[in-house]
Amino acid sequence: MTTTRFAPSPTGHIHVGNLRTALMNYLIARKSGGTFILRLDDTDRERSKQEYADGIQRDLEWLGLQWDRIERQSDRLERYAEAAGALRAAGRLYEVFETPTELDLKRKKQLNMGKPPVYDRAGLSLSDADKDRLRAEGRDGYWRFLLDQERIEWADGILGDISIDAASVSDPVLIRADGQVLYTFASSVDDADMGVTHIVRGSDHVTNTATQIQIIRALGGTPPEFAHHSLLTGAQGEELSKRLGVLAIRDLRENGVAPEALLSLMARLGSSQPVELRMSMDDLAEGFDIGQFGASPTKFDAEDLWPLTREANQSRPFEAVRDRIAALGVPGDLAERFWRVASQNITRLEDLAGWWQIFSQGAEPQIDPEDAEFIARAMALLPPPPYTDASWGEFTAAVKEATGRKGKGLFMPLRKALTGQAHGPDMSDLMPLLQVVQARGQGDAG
Repeated sequence: MTTTRFAPSPTGHIHVGNLRTALMNYLIARKSGGTFILRLDDTDRERSKQEYADGIQRDLEWLGLQWDRIERQSDRLERYAEAAGALRAAGRLYEVFETPTELDLKRKKQLNMGKPPVYDRAGLSLSDADKDRLRAEGRDGYWRFLLDQERIEWADGILGDISIDAASVSDPVLIRADGQVLYTFASSVDDADMGVTHIVRGSDHVTNTATQIQIIRALGGTPPEFAHHSLLTGAQGEELSKRLGVLAIRDLRENGVAPEALLSLMARLGSSQPVELRMSMDDLAEGFDIGQFGASPTKFDAEDLWPLTREANQSRPFEAVRDRIAALGVPGDLAERFWRVASQNITRLEDLAGWWQIFSQGAEPQIDPEDAEFIARAMALLPPPPYTDASWGEFTAAVKEATGRKGKGLFMPLRKALTGQAHGPDMSDLMPLLQVVQARGQGDAG
C-alpha cells in the first residue's frame, strides 16, 4: 500500500513552499487509496514550539489535507538511540571531534589542492586513547555515518535517472555532540520504520536523498521512491525563499484567499497541465500526475490566487455560506436573496459585509457635480414601493423619457446615487432588496 508523509519542523509557520510538498504527497496517497502521515520533526528542542505544531495542524485542516495518523519525532528518541547502536555495532557510525574551525581549514586546504571539500575520515583512525585525550581537552564527540563509496542511483519521479558518487559527498553527521539526532538520521529511521513508499520534496534535498538511501539500507529497510520538485521563485524569477515568511498559509487564509484556490494553483503549478479551479479534493487527485511536473524553477505569483478565489467563492451554494450570512445579521427570509445578489460581486467572502452594510444601512450617494440636477429630477420620478424585479427598468425608462439621457450617462449616475458604488449587482436584482430592507428599517423606527 502507498504510504506518504509530510514532515514539517514546528519551528515556524508553514508557507506555500511547504504546502506544495504536503499537497503532492497527500494527492499521491489519496489517489491510490493509501496512507498520508503527518510527522512533526521536532527533535530541535530549542526551536520547536507547540504553538507552531498547532498552527501546522490548523493550516492543514483548513485546506482539507486530513492526515491518517500523526507522529512526533520527540516521542521516538529511544528508537533513534536503538538504531544508532545498531549502526555503531555494524561499523557504520563513527565518532569524530573536529571543531567547525578545523573543518573549515581542511576544506580550504582541499580546495587549494584542487580536491573536492569532502571530510577526510580522520576520525576513523582515532584510537580509544586518542578519544580519551580529546575528551580530556574538553572536546565533545559527535557521530558521522560511514558511506559506502559507490554510486548511489535512483529513478526520480520528476528529475529522471539520478546518479551520485558517494565519494564526492562527506560522511553526514547524524548525531550532534549534545546527543541531538539530526534530520538526516531521524527521517531515515522513521521512513524505514513507517513503511513510507513515496517521498516528494524539494530539489534542494537531492544530496540528502543519496545519503538517506544508504542509511535506510544500512538499517535493513527498503528506500522509498523519490521525486524532487522544483523550487519556487517570485513572479519575475527572483529568489522567493526570503519572502516565504510573508506567504505563510495562515496569512493567506486571514487575507481571504479561498482554500480551493490555493490548492488548485499549487496542484498544477510547474506542471504541463493548466491551472483550473477544482472545488473538491477528489477532483484534484483524479487529475494529479507527478510525472507532469518539470525540473525548472517554478514562478509563483500570489496575485494568481485572487481570480481563483473569486471563482471559488462565487460558485459556492447558499448552504455553504448560510452561517456566515446569518452572522452578518441578514434576516433569514432575505439571506438567500442577499447571497444571490451579492455573490457575483465579491472576491473574498469578507466582501459580503460591505454589501450588507449598503443594503441594510444605505450608502452615501456618489453624485458628480455635473449630474446633480439630473439626479434631482430622476429621484422625483422614483416610484413608491414596493419594488419588483421590473421596477428598475420602469424607473430608468421614465427617467430616459423625461431627461433624454441614455446608455452609460443614464445608468451610471443612478447606480452611484442609489448604491454609492460605480459597479455592483444588477440593479434589477438589487432594487427589490434595497426596498425591502429600507422598508423594514422604517418600520422598526416607527
